[in-house]
Amino acid sequence: MNWSNWIYLGAGIALGMILHRLFARAPNVSSSSSPVDQADMPPISQQLERTQLAYQMAREMSQFKAGFLARTTHELRSPLNGLIGLHQLILSDLCEDPAEEREFIAQAQERTLKLLKLMDEILNVARIEHGMNKLDIQPIPLAQILEEVHKLTYMLAANRNFPLQLLPADPEIYVLADYLWLRQILISLIDTAISQMEEGSICISSSILPTNNFVNIWLDVPTHVILWSESIDLIKSENELTQIDQKNAALSPGMRLLINQTLVEVMGGKLEILPSTIAKEPLQQVSRLQISIPLVIPEADLL
Repeated sequence: MNWSNWIYLGAGIALGMILHRLFARAPNVSSSSSPVDQADMPPISQQLERTQLAYQMAREMSQFKAGFLARTTHELRSPLNGLIGLHQLILSDLCEDPAEEREFIAQAQERTLKLLKLMDEILNVARIEHGMNKLDIQPIPLAQILEEVHKLTYMLAANRNFPLQLLPADPEIYVLADYLWLRQILISLIDTAISQMEEGSICISSSILPTNNFVNIWLDVPTHVILWSESIDLIKSENELTQIDQKNAALSPGMRLLINQTLVEVMGGKLEILPSTIAKEPLQQVSRLQISIPLVIPEADLL
């Protein structure tokens, strides 16, 4: 055996002794570190719960955005189909005389202007959501805005013999919101409910939640008018295209709900539909639209 073999043999023996000592100490190291691992478990568990919550919120937001995109495409596609149909009649020389052709052109022009109005409304909300159009968030008296909404919608309900009741709010309550947009949201929800109603009544009320610094504005409407649980997978629902009045080219209740939800969220609030209940007077099944708006906390309460 030459000298190089002796060197390799010595190195192997030394390496074996080092590995033996390391493996012998491994159980002691793991046993000594177990209390530290147990102490770290609560923060890890909390972090896991926060991660799961963030994932669920991101998933719901993704579904909401997908639904908003599908609904927007659906809303714009319906009047476009009407325009295409009118132009096809004109280009195919199917008009009986120049007067009828001119009438079709006038109808196409009218629908084009209505389509442009729909696009402007949707784009305006999109700009607000992305911060391009700033909202004027200021403390506003809740009682004042509810009274104004009631005044602007009372005759609309009365003309169709639907009672519209307002339970007065505390004049000392102020909320943080954009006055014009919050008023428009409430009017839009009430107007949509009235347009879908066959019978019943509407009640406007409010409730304070000082524990989480929010005010709830409640709209109690007949359950049958809540048509906003429709499927948002409209790409596959071709038969739903006929449900929209192409002549009026107005936003559907589902689209208006999505727009109002977006605007309320931009103002730091939330729009929800609560489970239906049975109202006492008159006896009817009602659903509650709940708009949660940040509450203005008096400086005295902050001290």
